Amino acid sequence: MFVKALFTYDYGKEKMKAIEDLGYDIILKKEKDVKLTNDIKDIDILVCYNPFNTLDITKLNTLKWIQLSSTGMDQVPMNILKENNITLTNNKGGYSIPMGEWIVMKILEMLKNSKELYKNQEQKIWKIDTSILELFNKKVGFIGTGSIAQETAKRLQGFEVKVLGLNTKGTDTKYFDKCYSNNEIDKLYRESDIVVISVPYTEKTHHMIDEKAFNKMKDGVYLVNIARGSIINEKDMIKNLKSGKIAKAALDVFEEEPLPKDNELWDLNNVIVTSHNSWISEMKNERRFNTIYENMKRFIQGKELTNKVNIEKGY
Repeated sequence: MFVKALFTYDYGKEKMKAIEDLGYDIILKKEKDVKLTNDIKDIDILVCYNPFNTLDITKLNTLKWIQLSSTGMDQVPMNILKENNITLTNNKGGYSIPMGEWIVMKILEMLKNSKELYKNQEQKIWKIDTSILELFNKKVGFIGTGSIAQETAKRLQGFEVKVLGLNTKGTDTKYFDKCYSNNEIDKLYRESDIVVISVPYTEKTHHMIDEKAFNKMKDGVYLVNIARGSIINEKDMIKNLKSGKIAKAALDVFEEEPLPKDNELWDLNNVIVTSHNSWISEMKNERRFNTIYENMKRFIQGKELTNKVNIEKGY
């Protein structure tokens, strides 16, 4: 008997056939307009990113497991999963390499004044900039030491920086020189020349980076956010960008996406804005599919799934 799975993304004929060969009956629908229909009422598995605006999963009475193609989970109605004992897995680690590269690139772009130099090129202005800084010997602090932070820390090793991290218990983590526990966050703020936001978005991390947090950071701190926009209080951040407390920020995520055209962040000279793009690479579908395939093989064999999400904690 085949296990029934709904996919909201087509990974190609060969890859979908490989999953069918594991023992699955696959239904394929476009995510943006997937709705409850008779052919999906009895699915066992949902493989998706975010169909939850149009698909009422409370009506999927046989649904046992949701496999996300994303690392983030804030789009998922966790209360429904909890009530119906539905397992959730994500794509943890699937985008960590390109995001690690993106973070290193943006840190260097901020320190090397790349935005200003590119403007000079556009205007054909030949001008030496003597305010450029080195990354060497700087302290880079990560709020969250998960796979994205670890891949970034790994890539920072050759720059001879001191890598600091924050996690729940201050657990030692590979590629980090020092890790602080959550209740020692002020120490990380005080030490870090560059602060990278790489913590999952939950109720507890909503607006955790606010005016009080900025006040504890170094004057002229550099800020990077690749996690979720709502981890930072945007109004407080803009205020501190204008005052110079934050020297520069590289932001890939925002409280409202797409970023509205009237948002001040577009026009601030000390801000680099990218359109939630840090996870993109030519390997994104390959790694994403590999995670899905491995978990679907495990599910059919009755084995423990990888990347299981703690529904209570939200990550």
